[in-house]
Amino acid sequence: MALVLNEEQNMLKDAAAGFLAEKATVAHQRALRDSGDAQGFDSAVWQEMAQMGWAGIAIDEEFGGLGYGYTGLGLVLEQMGRHLSASPLQSTVLIGATVIAQLATQAQKEQWLPSIAAGEQLVSLALQEGAHHAPWDVTLSAQKSGDTYLLNGSKRMVLDCSSASAFIVVARTAGATGDEAGLSAFIVAADTPGLVCEQRSLVDSRNVGVITLTDVAVDAQHLLGSEGEASQGLGRALDIANIGLSAELLGLSVEAFTRTVDYLKERKQFGRVIGSFQGLQHRAAELFAELELCRSLVLQSLQAIDSAADDLPMRASATKAKLCQIAQITTNEAIQMHGGIGMTDEHEIGFFIKRARVAQHTLGDYNYHLDRYALLGGF
Repeated sequence: MALVLNEEQNMLKDAAAGFLAEKATVAHQRALRDSGDAQGFDSAVWQEMAQMGWAGIAIDEEFGGLGYGYTGLGLVLEQMGRHLSASPLQSTVLIGATVIAQLATQAQKEQWLPSIAAGEQLVSLALQEGAHHAPWDVTLSAQKSGDTYLLNGSKRMVLDCSSASAFIVVARTAGATGDEAGLSAFIVAADTPGLVCEQRSLVDSRNVGVITLTDVAVDAQHLLGSEGEASQGLGRALDIANIGLSAELLGLSVEAFTRTVDYLKERKQFGRVIGSFQGLQHRAAELFAELELCRSLVLQSLQAIDSAADDLPMRASATKAKLCQIAQITTNEAIQMHGGIGMTDEHEIGFFIKRARVAQHTLGDYNYHLDRYALLGGF
């Protein structure tokens, strides 16, 4: 695979950069945070994104999407990382629509994907139950009675919890906690009796929460695919989602680095710009080399999704682990090289480290994916 963008992809990347630079910048994110907006994003801006086709960018044309693939979606996510743009693109399009595409029947895809592509439905995955990402540690139960399932349990770290119109709830219909087998996925409307969403506050000020289900009754038609067979499709969807999150981490890391280099060229100390000090030059050069490696790694992994590569699990964990590592180093260095001003809320560089830490831990952090990569490699 050639690690270069074609003309259409370059146009998409430039269009996304221009739009986000005007409508969804770090300053807009600050305003959303300071206003205490429970939704966590601007609905009008989201509708503009949907009108441009972003909500359906990775959804097949037969379901009302653009069919640009995940390489196209990754380019948009990278630009969103650069501007720290808040939207349901991650929760609904990258994760929610992908889970539906991997698990649902043809009829279910025809029911849900067109409305997601049009920006009409916001769907969020409800998977995590413990303090850390562990996809098979599911205790939320789904007991079948006739044509109805009763769901009981709770989920945490549900993205866009308070604004989602429906949740994809992963429940256990057989087996024990930790077993890959016996998992089923249900799509549950947010206003279903017995389902309660409690918003939580994270350091990046995004919309996230805990949902609790108490005797939530759903018809069998809300079961995505076959009972007890969600693990394989869910695993692939999580791999795709982690590569998408890596694209966002790449964007925010590149922007944090760019802003830091600009600061090194302006800030003077001892009568000289601090960028002339060799020690800082070496640190910046090392970051530049690492970011170029990350850029190639992310693009290669995005292309691997679209080409249905057999080794996607290893690629996904390698990519997420590397981007977690470099995002942490880059944002730490950005704060340190900015000095005291980097620690203040008035300066925007601090917003990048906050978003980076949350994105790093979403769907598995550096340690989780490094360990998974080693296990997949036979270690």
